[in-house]
Amino acid sequence: MDSKSFDFQRIAEGYKKRPFLHRQVIERFQKDVTSRIFSNGLDIGCGAGLSSKALKTICRHVTGTDISKEMVAVAKEVCANAVEYDFFVSKAEELPEFDKKFDIVTAAGAVQWIDKDLFLQKMRNVMSDHGYLLIYDFWISDKMKDCSAYTTWWHDDYLKEFPRPPRNDSVWTKEDTAQYGFLLKDQIQHEMEYEFDQDSFIEFMMIQSNVNARIEGDKNAVKTVCKWFEQTTAPLFQGEKRTIIFTGYSWYIVLQSKSRQSITAPV
Repeated sequence: MDSKSFDFQRIAEGYKKRPFLHRQVIERFQKDVTSRIFSNGLDIGCGAGLSSKALKTICRHVTGTDISKEMVAVAKEVCANAVEYDFFVSKAEELPEFDKKFDIVTAAGAVQWIDKDLFLQKMRNVMSDHGYLLIYDFWISDKMKDCSAYTTWWHDDYLKEFPRPPRNDSVWTKEDTAQYGFLLKDQIQHEMEYEFDQDSFIEFMMIQSNVNARIEGDKNAVKTVCKWFEQTTAPLFQGEKRTIIFTGYSWYIVLQSKSRQSITAPV
């Protein structure tokens, strides 16, 4: 992925105000897989640090990495520059050597932009035996509680005005992970709720990839697009707060003992 799409200060600042649903994903992981507290965690594509904060709830120390220096700067701020965190700029496939192994690695909303094979090779090198790899993502849906007009707006107005940019949404298989010594234990779907007023909803939508593709590098476009959202969503909110459904997934993956592995990389 080209980092320039996420290097703008506007987007980085917006990311730190995103719904903190990452914590619910971690809680579900604890319920489904293990309630263990880990020593060292690695957060791939840490963004503005919300996923790192969520990982810290089950880790003593978290290392966060992102391709954007702007994101990393905001992540440090969000995590209050605490000694329990460290952050640096790097592609997931090009991580440096570490003086420790990671017991758990999370990647929230990142694998769509990552080379799967290079990433799994790298993870095998940086993770400890029987460590966990938690791949997850969640996104705003076309459903608002008690408001069918929102669904109509989503499909007939929003997606027509801001089509989704190309991305790799392929689902990993057991065969994909097994060739690098990983066991794909489970893949789950989940729904979460979040309450917005109109202003916070517009602020959130202004940092969606659909919208960023339209306004990238054009300050005048920012104002125009914001005005479009104000006008088209006013009938949906009518000055009230509304609950919107987020959907997403989690993949639970375990690194098997390296001493027993025979790894065959794909040709």
